[in-house]
Amino acid sequence: MRKIVNYCDYFVLCSGNTDRQARAIADHIQEQLYQEGVSLRSREGLRQGDWIVLDRGDVVFHVFQKRIREFYQLEYLWQNAPLIPWKKKSA
Repeated sequence: MRKIVNYCDYFVLCSGNTDRQARAIADHIQEQLYQEGVSLRSREGLRQGDWIVLDRGDVVFHVFQKRIREFYQLEYLWQNAPLIPWKKKSA
């Protein structure tokens, strides 16, 4: 993202089917970051749970309800950014 925008290196986009799922995903991201000693600059949208933004500075996490993600289509908006597939850590 850094070649396209000047405020972050990565966007992480994910979605849940309901506001409850989206909040659970965001809570899990925050918990994992905390365990790694990483703090957030800001958090927005947790109350409604339709579009939650967790800003780490270099990485911005967007957690959507599925219908909101489909509506805003950030993947299309930022289509010039390279897509980096998720690689799950092995245990």
